[in-house]
Amino acid sequence: MSDPLNPDVPARPPEYDQPPAYDTTPPPAATQPAPGQPAYSTAPPPPYGAPAANAPIPGKTLGIVALVVAIFFNIIGLILGIVALVQSRKAGHKNGPAVAAIIVGAILFVIGVIVAILAFTALAAAAGFANEAFQACEAIDFSGTVTVNGVEISCDSISR
Repeated sequence: MSDPLNPDVPARPPEYDQPPAYDTTPPPAATQPAPGQPAYSTAPPPPYGAPAANAPIPGKTLGIVALVVAIFFNIIGLILGIVALVQSRKAGHKNGPAVAAIIVGAILFVIGVIVAILAFTALAAAAGFANEAFQACEAIDFSGTVTVNGVEISCDSISR
């Protein structure tokens, strides 16, 4: 076969070199690096996009702050705990302090609501009792004593 552009030159196959011979000897055992040479760790680098091993976990500090705040200011600590947990979950990490802040904040909030309801009820009852005592003393013109719900009250001490 000949070259179609130059028919006078016969075509010949291309010449290939022989492939290089591969070294089959095992690598030498790991030794101490020579002075002045950097020492490399044997651990592989983290995969692309993954945080480094000692990188801070997103939301961890906020979770700790939320736990402390949840003890004193329940709703604020509860909200901060939720925010910290969402940040950590987006990064693919667990956040124990954030979960604890959510639990503590919720429990203390419920206890606070129950205490507030009981206190309001007690104040309302005390106000009702005081109103009955005042009306009873007013009926006897604030002189002497009256009995209201089994309790004897001196009307001289009630101010008009």
